[in-house]
Amino acid sequence: MPPLRTALLQSSGRLGDTAENLKALDEAAARAAQGGAGLLVTSEMFLTGYALDLQDIPGIAEPADGPSAVAIGDIARRHGIAVLYGYPERAGDAVFNSAQLIGPDGTALANYRKTHLFGCFEQYAFTPGDTPVVQADLNGLRIGIMICYDVEFPENVRAHALAGTDLLLVPTAQMHPFQFVAEQLVPVRAFENQMYIAYVNRTGPEGEFEFVGLSCLASPDGVTRTRAGRGEELVLGEADPELLRASRETNPYLRDRRPGLYASLV
Repeated sequence: MPPLRTALLQSSGRLGDTAENLKALDEAAARAAQGGAGLLVTSEMFLTGYALDLQDIPGIAEPADGPSAVAIGDIARRHGIAVLYGYPERAGDAVFNSAQLIGPDGTALANYRKTHLFGCFEQYAFTPGDTPVVQADLNGLRIGIMICYDVEFPENVRAHALAGTDLLLVPTAQMHPFQFVAEQLVPVRAFENQMYIAYVNRTGPEGEFEFVGLSCLASPDGVTRTRAGRGEELVLGEADPELLRASRETNPYLRDRRPGLYASLV
């Protein structure tokens, strides 16, 4: 099975301008596909921007099958590339901080709602999701999805490992001064759970926030396979099933677990 070349779009897009962000996504998808990528991953809330006015969020949010999802399906289909994008999802009276995976044929494969909301802004603006493990199959790999703060909870990532996730996609809005998450925590999470993690951040100032970039693709051997800088950037890396198989064979973490000792965790 060949590696899945994965493109990480480190960008904050344009705050509140969905149409412009869809245009940027289209251009990035074209570049990623030309570079041989089969998957493009964007940052948290890429579709609309992150630092929205609280009163604007319900109006700019869309359902999972809304007009932007249709447009992104068309982008994916035209370029023959799967796309994972972050967006505010409206479902009835609730608004979720969500990420949706669209397949290369334009069909929706999975939709995830952020389960751990960070800070007063998110906790006021969004309803927390209640499904910790959301997966889909793509190019022979089991793809998992979570968002930003979720990856900082070891139980969350371990649940994905036990469910067989091979490549965990984490659109994020990682801000100063927490860049150690991108630099140190994410590669450790990949190693201790024996999976690839694509961690894709926003960049630069936005409202009261300063996003630090440093998007990365970390592999199950703990190596960072590709790393972006602090500015807008499209970087590519490969999720290699053969490296994953060999690393899992060598590393005994999941085999040596003793679940009976961990009851106090729940």
